[in-house]
Parts: sequence; C-alpha cells; structure tokens
Amino acid sequence: MSSLRIINANISTPLGNSARRGDEMSELLCIPDGGIVIDDGVITFVGKMDDMPFPDCDANVIDAEGRAVIPGFVDSHTHLVFGGYRPDEFEWRLKGDSYMSIMERGGGIQSTVNATRAESFEALVEKARWFVDRMSEMGVTTVEAKSGYGLDTGTELKMLDVINTLAGEKEGKLRVVPTFLGAHAVPSEYKGRTGDYVDLMISEMIPAAKGKARFFDIFTEKNVFEIEDSRRLLNAARDAGFELKLHADEIVTLGGAELAAEVGAVSADHLLHVSDEGIRRMAEEGVVATLLPLTAFALREPYAPARRFIKAGAAVALATDLNPGSCFSGSIPLTIALACIYMGMSVEETITALTLNGAAAVGLAEETGSIETGKSGDIVILNFDTYRSLPYYVGMNCVRTVISRGRIVTQNK
Repeated sequence: MSSLRIINANISTPLGNSARRGDEMSELLCIPDGGIVIDDGVITFVGKMDDMPFPDCDANVIDAEGRAVIPGFVDSHTHLVFGGYRPDEFEWRLKGDSYMSIMERGGGIQSTVNATRAESFEALVEKARWFVDRMSEMGVTTVEAKSGYGLDTGTELKMLDVINTLAGEKEGKLRVVPTFLGAHAVPSEYKGRTGDYVDLMISEMIPAAKGKARFFDIFTEKNVFEIEDSRRLLNAARDAGFELKLHADEIVTLGGAELAAEVGAVSADHLLHVSDEGIRRMAEEGVVATLLPLTAFALREPYAPARRFIKAGAAVALATDLNPGSCFSGSIPLTIALACIYMGMSVEETITALTLNGAAAVGLAEETGSIETGKSGDIVILNFDTYRSLPYYVGMNCVRTVISRGRIVTQNK
C-alpha cells in the first residue's frame, strides 16, 4: 500500500459531496497545524497533527512547514484539444471586431475546425498533453475537456479519442472528464441548413459518441443553435444516456439558462447575459452556474453576475474556458483575481467555486473537490501560509506542490 502523509499544514477546504449554494460557498473548514494521510490515493485522515495515526514506516512524508493546503483545483470548462492557433483574430478583436462578426468572416470556430480536421491524432495528443502539464503547474487536478472542433462524425470521435487517451494514462497528472460538443457551431458545409445538421447529430453523431463522453454540451446562442434546436438535441442526448451541459446566454439573452433548468442540466456555462428568471430557475433546479471570467476579460464583455447567482442561492463554479479563439488562456491565477476583483466574489467563495463546485459541475463532487476522508487525494500546497494569498498575489502562481490521486505530480520552485 502506498501512503503519503502531509504534516504541519494550514488546511482550508469546503466540505460535502455536492455543490455548495449561496451563502454556503463562503464556509471553509480551517485546520491550523493540521495533517493529512492518503493511502492508495484516497484520503484516510484529515485533522490536527496531534490526532494523526501512527505513521507507516514506509510512508512518504511532506512537511508543509505551515503553508496553506487546499483541495486541487477543478477546471470544469475547457477546449484543450484543437488544431492550429488564431492570433490574427485576437488582433481583429483588439481593433473592435465582434465575436460574431469574426465568425461571419469565416474565422472563429470554423477556422479551428478546418485545422483540427487536418491535424493528426498523435499531434493533437502531444499538444493537449502540453496544456495538461501547464494546468498541473497551476494546481489543477481535474479538468473537463470538450470536443467540438470537428463538426463531423470522424473528427469529433478523433477528438474524443484524444481526450480519452489523456484520461486513461496511468501516470497522467490530471483526472480528465470528456464532453461531446458536436453542437459547437453549424459547420460551413451545412450553412443555412441548421436543421439538417441537427438531424445528422441525432441520427449519427450522438449514437457514435455514446460511451466516449460523459457529457453532451451545446452552444445555445442566437444564430447558432437557438432554443428549439437546442431542446431537441438536448433531449436526444439525454435519451442516449448523456448528462447535459449548455453554453448559455453568453452573447445575448436567449433563455439558455431557463432551458438548462428545464432539461435538468448539470451546469450552464458563460451566462454573461442571463436573465433574472434564468438565475431563479437555475437556483431552483440545482443547475451549477459555471462562470468564465477569462473569456469576458479577453472579449472585453461584462462579467457574469456572480453575486446575483449567490444571492439567489445558486451554486457557482469557476473555470478557465481555455480555447484557441475567445480565450487562449488556462490561467487559474488570473481567473481567481478576476473573480475576486471584478466579480465581487470573496476568496472563500472563489476557492469553493474552483474546487467542490467545479467537481459538482463535472459530476465528481463525491470523489474530489474537498479534503475529506474517503475522497481522492487531490491536494495543493501553496507557497504562502494563507489561502488569502491567492488573489493578493495578483495573477501570479502561488502553487508549490500538486498532489493528484495521492501522487506528487508537480513540484514548482
């Protein structure tokens, strides 16, 4: 049996096996002079040093030396598998071009689709693994990864195979959760024929993706997949056994949040232009609001209304939205800074949003997201003695040591 002991730790963690809602998000259990025991990847003790069980002589011991210890971060919304890059579009946006106008010019998602279709499986794996390594350096121990840059059956399955290759690596640094996002956009060959592409997804793509992804996601947006087409696809995916997610109300107020509540989605994401009714319905139905401040920052858009969600009693998660277009960043430190400085979230709420609530957004709150007995040994040791350093050290990496499933996977200098 492999055993890892963390001693002299200043532990702070949310608690529970489900998302924390509303005011609960600010509640952290804090254990100064604490210790943690992880046996075979599972936490078997959390508490005061004086109460730690007698050590196994073969145990690996990490002395935290009074540093802050928190759960591993969960990045619950990423597009980390893709071909090509789009720096030209970033410059267009700086000059004032809108996200939708770039799409209409043949850029945007379709540009990455073309590159991804042409990219080899091996090249996609190598590139995605590079992003995984960068994520681990910032304390991420679980990541959600979407397809969605294929928009045909073969390439979507290729992307899901890349994601599952990463998920299946025994020595992998992160737990990887696959999401099928074939409804990311209408491909150019179906321009003006959205209904035909919806038919293709229902008859061919959704059945083909079954077993390769846990979640089905869709970009519910004006002039992309509007409410009726979204409802039809979501119902078909649910009937096929997928759990559901939505990109909702990102660019206009369309009713995506209300639809997420209607179909029982696990999460609705983005939500920059969510309605009050959408917030109320999501809180009522327990849909996690996954907010993506890096994307709003990169697009120079208003930030999602985190405080309105929390006041309504909803569960808020935070994620990076790493992608090659609207948000080419997977920065956890900048996500934390933006959440605290511009979205009005407390550091305690932000930690909960990036750990336990992120885990809930990918259906893993019973397994990870908090430092509790019976959960996976996913732990981050910071370079400072308090978690309050996370937003204070603005946009900079505070992470010293990352432990994923009981293994030390990253040690920063």
